[in-house]
Parts: sequence; structure tokens; C-alpha cells
Amino acid sequence: MNIPNGHQQLMPYLILEHPRDFIRFASTVFDAVLTSEHLRDDGVTIMHAEAKIGECTVMFAQATEQWPSQTANLFIYANDTDKSYAAALENGGISVMEPSDQSYGRACGVKDPSGNTWWITSIK
Repeated sequence: MNIPNGHQQLMPYLILEHPRDFIRFASTVFDAVLTSEHLRDDGVTIMHAEAKIGECTVMFAQATEQWPSQTANLFIYANDTDKSYAAALENGGISVMEPSDQSYGRACGVKDPSGNTWWITSIK
């Protein structure tokens, strides 16, 4: 199987109303790095973009009439659930589950400004 360098066999692809809010949130809270951005002919609308979080690539684009918004639930391991939760709330996130100890680790849930829900977990 041939997979382009920097990609994985499976990657989420989000279509968002406000993709710049998404990358701002993901960069601040999860240290995401924007690795690629292609604009439509208007020079403003994101046709396709990619960001890396750790070794994972998330693809995303701006919603259009042809391609309406399609958000996701994203599960992410973090070094410190409580710290990530606080950073998410400070950057426009909305709590859907406060941090708590679960059988699989310390976990919480936050909806980002683009409507995606992030399930954040750390293992002690």
C-alpha cells in the first residue's frame, strides 16, 4: 500500500463552518501544527487544509453549499486531561463532561468552537 509521506491509513476529514477557529483551537489546546492550506479562487475560503497533532493528520475544509458542515467526535490522548480541559474552556470550548477518573484513565469531553467534540484522556 502506498501512502503519502506524513499521512496515515485512516485520517479524519472535517468540513467546518469556521475552519480557522478550528485550527486556532487545536493549535492552542493540542499543539496542532498547520501543515498544508489550499484556498479556493476567492483567496479566502479554505478548500483543503491539514494539521498534525502528534503523529496524526487531521484534514479539514470550509463548508460550502455543496459540502455542508460535518463535524466529528475526536478521541485524543493528552499528557494532562485537566490542563487540556482548562485550556479548551479558555479558548472557546464548551464542557460536555468534566474531568473524572474512569476505568481507562482520566477523561473529559469538550465541544470546540467549530462544533467538534473532543474526548480527552490521559493515562497515569
